[in-house]
Amino acid sequence: MNNHQQVISLLDGLKLKGVSMNIDHEINEAETGKSSYLTFLKTLLESEVSYRRDRKLKRNLAGAHFQVIKKLEDFDFKRVKGITRTDIANLSDLTWLDNHENLLFFGPPGIGKTHLAVSFGLKAVEAGYTVCFERMTRLIRLLKSSEIQRSAAFRLSRIMKSSLVIIDEIGYTPIEKKEANLFFNLVSELYEKTSIIITSNKEFDSWAEMMGDQVMTVALLDRLLHHAKVFTLDGESYRIDRKEA
Repeated sequence: MNNHQQVISLLDGLKLKGVSMNIDHEINEAETGKSSYLTFLKTLLESEVSYRRDRKLKRNLAGAHFQVIKKLEDFDFKRVKGITRTDIANLSDLTWLDNHENLLFFGPPGIGKTHLAVSFGLKAVEAGYTVCFERMTRLIRLLKSSEIQRSAAFRLSRIMKSSLVIIDEIGYTPIEKKEANLFFNLVSELYEKTSIIITSNKEFDSWAEMMGDQVMTVALLDRLLHHAKVFTLDGESYRIDRKEA
């Protein structure tokens, strides 16, 4: 085994994949440019940091379970009332996430609630936070089956450890009282430890009927609203507009 092979073997043993992938290029650059030893070492270490950052981003993006990728710059402000470009700019610094605050988006279908939720979730992932996205129907299935299904328990564990949990489409389908209790317990566990983004087509006064328990609903909303920014959206449905076109 020659020196080059030994170096690659040592790098692999130390799990320095980023250095291993780039070392031949950097050696050539260093020899051609006559870089100092310190510059050569610094460049190699930077390649390792970059590699690990990219891997973490891809891992967190996969773990978020976004069903589609949406970006803030693609949001159509012209058709939606209730949120402005200034609001988006203020939220984009993610201070609310550092403070464990929640974002709640309410309004009729097709006006971009999920777009906003996913966009802020994506921005959080890119900033290094762990994010989980779940539609309410799937979240309820996870909560009900977490004690008997290993995959559900694993996903729920990730949700509990995340910096941001996005719960999409609350109110689109009815839920039973037992399911509402499971949801309440989850929100209580996340309260003041994890930020939550919620999208819903139901206004607050409809939640008690949806949850089937007035007292529990009041307690649930108290936790969600205690540290929250609420946006009530209205406007033209993007889906209907595309269908008519």
